[in-house]
Amino acid sequence: MEAESLPSLTTLVQGADQWGEVLLLLPLLVALEAVLSADNAIALAAISRRLHDPVRQSQALNLALGLALVLRLGLILAARWVLRFWPLQLLAALYLLWLCGSQLLARQSQDGSCGTPGAADSPGLQTTTLLPVVLTLGLTDLAFSLDSVAAAVAVTDRLPLVMAGGVIGVLALRLTAGLFIRWLDVFVHLETAGYLAVGLVGLRLLLRLLLPNLDVPEWLMLIVVAALFAWGFSRQRSTPELGPEAAGGGGG
Repeated sequence: MEAESLPSLTTLVQGADQWGEVLLLLPLLVALEAVLSADNAIALAAISRRLHDPVRQSQALNLALGLALVLRLGLILAARWVLRFWPLQLLAALYLLWLCGSQLLARQSQDGSCGTPGAADSPGLQTTTLLPVVLTLGLTDLAFSLDSVAAAVAVTDRLPLVMAGGVIGVLALRLTAGLFIRWLDVFVHLETAGYLAVGLVGLRLLLRLLLPNLDVPEWLMLIVVAALFAWGFSRQRSTPELGPEAAGGGGG
């Protein structure tokens, strides 16, 4: 989701005539970016789990979000042109819908599989090569960024502030994605909820292109995303049973 859903923020920034006033808003921007990037962060966390090793997962996120920072800043610099170039927005919408659909179908096809659920046997986690994961993470963040950059440009035309918001967004993503990687192993429905949120963003981008006069209330989007995440955190995985040595206190 993006900051345009909070009209009060727009009013505050537009009314800030001095840079000192704008700087006072940065802590608020940091907090908002951390909260509003949750749907993006969970998608990045789920994709990075294609690498079994936590060290490589962290490496992939660091490389991908470095790439994402470059792409976001480039998107901000070219925002006036990009936001009028509908084929790019269409590609972003179709990519997010494809990502959502392919992952949900993979999870559904795995429902009958045996074994303990977790990172090692999640759908699509057979990928062990770093580069494809990094590129997928970068493309996913870029697709999400179209909405957030459009909102930032609508809020203020001060390029340094918009770019600062982009940097804050990437840093917030790195922190929240790291948390979600751990939570995905704990909560049963969280990954599915995250991909449904990805599909929701893709659908929203598509509707804006096909039905520009359709006005979807921002509060409705927020309620749907909040409901998805409430469901995602609603059920924890059962604790794996202890092995014979652990059960016997280490054995004789």
